[in-house]
Amino acid sequence: MDMIIKNILVYQTFTQQFEMKDVLIENGRFSRIADQLSITHEEVMDGTGKWMIPGLIDIHMHIESSMTLPSRFSQAVLPHGVTTVVADPHEIANVFGLEGIQSFLSNATALDIFYGIPSSVPSTSPQLETTGGFIGVEEVKELLQHPAILCLGEVMNFQDLCKKETSTIKEIIKVCQALRPSLPIEGHCPKISGKDLADFIGAGVTADHTQQTPESIIEKIKSGMFLEIQKKSMNKETIQTLMDYNFYDYFAFVTDDVMADKLPKGHLNEIIKLAVSLGMPVEKAIYCSTYTPARRMHLDDRGMIAPGRLADFILLSNVTDFTIHSVYKNGKCVASETVSLEENHDQKFPNHFYQSIQCKKASVEDFQIHVNGVKALCNVIQTQPHSTFTKQLQKEVPIRGGILDYLSENLCLLTIYERYGKNGNRAHALLDAPINKRGAIATSWAHDHHNVMVMGNHTEDMMLAQQTLCEMQGGYVVVQDGHVVAKAYLEIGGIISAQPIDVLAKQLEDVRLAMQQLGYQHDNEIMSFSTLSLPVSPELKVTDIGMINTKTQGIVPLIEEVYYEDIN
Repeated sequence: MDMIIKNILVYQTFTQQFEMKDVLIENGRFSRIADQLSITHEEVMDGTGKWMIPGLIDIHMHIESSMTLPSRFSQAVLPHGVTTVVADPHEIANVFGLEGIQSFLSNATALDIFYGIPSSVPSTSPQLETTGGFIGVEEVKELLQHPAILCLGEVMNFQDLCKKETSTIKEIIKVCQALRPSLPIEGHCPKISGKDLADFIGAGVTADHTQQTPESIIEKIKSGMFLEIQKKSMNKETIQTLMDYNFYDYFAFVTDDVMADKLPKGHLNEIIKLAVSLGMPVEKAIYCSTYTPARRMHLDDRGMIAPGRLADFILLSNVTDFTIHSVYKNGKCVASETVSLEENHDQKFPNHFYQSIQCKKASVEDFQIHVNGVKALCNVIQTQPHSTFTKQLQKEVPIRGGILDYLSENLCLLTIYERYGKNGNRAHALLDAPINKRGAIATSWAHDHHNVMVMGNHTEDMMLAQQTLCEMQGGYVVVQDGHVVAKAYLEIGGIISAQPIDVLAKQLEDVRLAMQQLGYQHDNEIMSFSTLSLPVSPELKVTDIGMINTKTQGIVPLIEEVYYEDIN
């Protein structure tokens, strides 16, 4: 719809200031921005008292982390001012491969959703984790032809990229550089510095979105890396570092993962508010949520209010606290107090997407670790309350009746079931007291391989949780004292729900509360649990093959040593 907005405070990208202007919008694009426009037009809006900024652009996120359909995601985030995203669909790719990515590419939405090619499916290698899908060189070549593909998604496996002469990821990067020379190559490189960081960047990876410190921000940006700053990297020290070094052109704010129960409350707009609360001027936070992400992804038709650019914009009623009055996409209002966007949620996936949990149902015996001896020195995973990182501990555990008595040491058992019907693998790990009441937690949303994962301190509760999850064909289950107390249904590939977001959000809130009642402590209980299986996130994680040292990519034995007599 063509229109003139008069007397509006317009965000000027190149000065990062607001100026009073009139704005002409024609054919879904900005046409003129001037001090005063005397053009007569059918629709004139008085913008007095409001601020106009470009629509927000999130260039590193995963729709599957919101566990919903692209159409429902679109409907949820547009009211938060997000008009463009670049999604890395590596979760659906890990489950269904190229077919999964294509199912997302075919889903039309009002939100502009571009995609990165998942570069690491599996995140490590088939020798370290079993996945349902695989993305190799031929799949990459096919995807590079699609106009919605803007980048190569986060490259995770440092060892394969930098320590091996030949590897799939090296071949994938070579193909991307040959066929799309300007294609951005995204990275995942937590706790990598010095020569290792130089090797990583030298191999072609030019961005990182993982958790940062002031030191890593300075080193990575000075080494030529673009940073994508998500919530877990944001504190007074990191924000001050970005400001002190005037690094505004070299980073963008991103969300990475926003779960369905958090989505109704906000998206990238909440990251901007957080940055401002930590001391960043709102004009700078806007710049790094509109222009710098657009430039990183070569989205030259958006990210600023200027002639010829898409008329994707937000009207703010209060710029200081970032209060959104209304949101416009291609010049049309899509969200306000009186406008609510309707999306088509009728996307159907292939039948086998709804029957993807193919592992056998658990028995009590599955959770008994048989070993001869008196006691065993075991490698144990310790979770962290404010991070998805873990630490490796060692504890002596008694052996009674030929079975490892981990419960006597206040440990929980974590068991991974291969769920794709490929090999029937089952692997165990021990956790250092993540819960303190009798119960179990199970999920099929297990970064990134999405095998079935169950953790608990009572074998019958663990069996019930796993069996219930299999019957649901995916999701989350919490059991306490022999009873299922919370469930969230993710029936599409075990990672996505077709339910309305408010319904799914309530289920996830119930799961979160039930985990808290078991004693699970974390800033994000669900994501913490789901990333226990991510073998590229420090320090010790679990796949269907076993425990993985995520730096060396080596398998860590559950039992380090067995003692056949009591030496005490």
